[in-house]
Parts: sequence; structure tokens; C-alpha cells
Amino acid sequence: MWGHVQRTERLFALAEYLRGRRTGVTAEVLAERFEVTQRTIYRDLDALRAAALPLAAERGRGGGYALDRSYSLPPVNFTAREAALLVALGRFAIDMRLTPFSDRLESALDKVRSALSLSAQRDLLARLKELSFSGVPALPSKKGVRAAIERAWFEQQPLFITYVDSSSVESRRRIRIHGVHMDRHETHIDGVDLDSNERRPFRLDRIVRAEVLESISSP
Repeated sequence: MWGHVQRTERLFALAEYLRGRRTGVTAEVLAERFEVTQRTIYRDLDALRAAALPLAAERGRGGGYALDRSYSLPPVNFTAREAALLVALGRFAIDMRLTPFSDRLESALDKVRSALSLSAQRDLLARLKELSFSGVPALPSKKGVRAAIERAWFEQQPLFITYVDSSSVESRRRIRIHGVHMDRHETHIDGVDLDSNERRPFRLDRIVRAEVLESISSP
């Protein structure tokens, strides 16, 4: 595909590709991604530098071409179809409870939707109503619990949770989250119990209360 597009379009696509990868990408990888020669990639990178995009070449293992880490990225520009499809997929993720962080996703979708003109919102979003998905929704969970887990996970903070197991026995635990896993209709929090040092999964729908704690050291 990329080998047949106009150079200007490829330069924009190359810049967007590097924007999303702040670690180094080799010229070989870029050439394969855009279906051109490495010599063409070097010319494209020179053109981006000439357009004041702060590219740096990192040497050594894991090196390659990357945007300067001090570079502040300008707003992302979506085409109308890109924005509409992102909205459609985001709505599907919320309806199916594919991610526990639905409130944050809702606010992100509002921003993506605002990138569409009024006519595009009317025409494209109406067209996407004809796009349907089938799946098994995840089990519901409490909004306050999801909010606390989101904060603890992104900020790497410990949590105090009240958990009800399969025998309806309630327990209170201090945990640190190591991962969030979606498995069909169940969402599991992979955590370490900070008092017993036991690592185990906790079903999100069985966490009835959650509170972010001040950062502490694991035992």
C-alpha cells in the first residue's frame, strides 16, 4: 500500500508513526512498514528534519530514529472516517464492558467526536449505526471501584479492597496491582496481597469497595 501513495501522504504517515513510538525505530523497520527502500526512508527523514520535526538518531541496542523526548506533540488530527470508527469501536468496548475504565473512555470519545464537523457527525455516525457487534458483556462492577482501580493502576499506588469470594465470605485486603486481564465476561485484577505477599487474581465484580492508599513499600 505505502509504496504507491504520494510522498506527502507518506511523510505525514511516517511522522504519525514516530509520534506514537517515542523509542527508537530503525530505518530497516520503517522501510518495511512503508514498503519503500531504506534509501527512501533516509530521504523522508531528512525531509521531516527540514520541516522542523525534532528527530534524533539513537545508537546501540534498541536504538533507531525517534522524536526528541523534549518535543511537545501538537494535537492529533483525525480524518472524519478515522474519528467515526474510533467512536464506534469505543462504544462497543463500553457496551461490552471490555475495559473497566469506561468513564475515561467516554471522555476520550467525546474529544474524538468533537473532531468531527456537524455534518460528519450526522452522516458518518448515522452510517455507523448500521455496524453491529455481538459478544458477551463483562459482569457489571461498581463505578467507585473502577475509578479507584484505574487510579491505582495508572499511578502505581496500593489499594485497600473489600472482596467477596465465591463462598460469599467478605475479606479486607491491601493489594498492589500487577495487571488487569479481561477473559470473556470476567475481568481479573492480578494483584499481590501486601500482608501475605501472596499473588493472586481478584474478580472485579466481586470487589465491593476499593480505596487508593498512600504509596507504601511491599513487605
